[in-house]
Amino acid sequence: MKPRTPPDSPLLFEEVPLVPDFKLELKARKAGHWPVAGADEAGRGPLAGPVVAAAVILDPRRIPDGLNDSKQLSAQRREELFVQILATATVSIASSSSTRIDLTDIRKASLDAMRRAICGLAIPASYVLTDGLDVPPGLECPGQAVVKGDARSVSIAAASIVAKVTRDRMMARVHLVFPDYGFAAHVGYGTAQHRAGIEQHGPCSLHRMSFRPLKKNGTEGAMMDEMLEE
Repeated sequence: MKPRTPPDSPLLFEEVPLVPDFKLELKARKAGHWPVAGADEAGRGPLAGPVVAAAVILDPRRIPDGLNDSKQLSAQRREELFVQILATATVSIASSSSTRIDLTDIRKASLDAMRRAICGLAIPASYVLTDGLDVPPGLECPGQAVVKGDARSVSIAAASIVAKVTRDRMMARVHLVFPDYGFAAHVGYGTAQHRAGIEQHGPCSLHRMSFRPLKKNGTEGAMMDEMLEE
């Protein structure tokens, strides 16, 4: 078989990685909105623990190098950037507990945590950039939802790092109270270790009882295959 000739413009056939920048923030500033906050959450998918949201207003003169989607960074790098963000930016953090998640749903609980994080900023935001498809209702300022926002906006990327590190630290602490589930290792996601802990010990007060396999939906012990690690 004749070997396939490689394309002469390979970048046209490959997905170019997104690199977050400050363009969306500057666009909002040009439209008369300043300061601009980025907001994101961590922990929508786990079987246990809160969903944590953060809002960040970066200082344009002191933006930490290397900001990116938290999932693209190592745990050590996230910790390093977390310290830098808190030292140079205006930051607010809020969370919604597993109880709130069960009483409403994960989307509503996530948006409410994000709203409270934004409203909790010491410097009120004039405009908000949020990761995903939704802007939280009830804000006193306009906003824009940005698909893959943590890979497009450094403000959203900073918020994703703050939310992720905060939640990971919370889950490491609750591991000391509930050591049977391995929370320090998987931070509540539906790993084999976590599911085995649930099977052996049953759920604890941190588990989201509206999530399968904790929620029974006709088949006792039905497992939720899609609820895996991010």
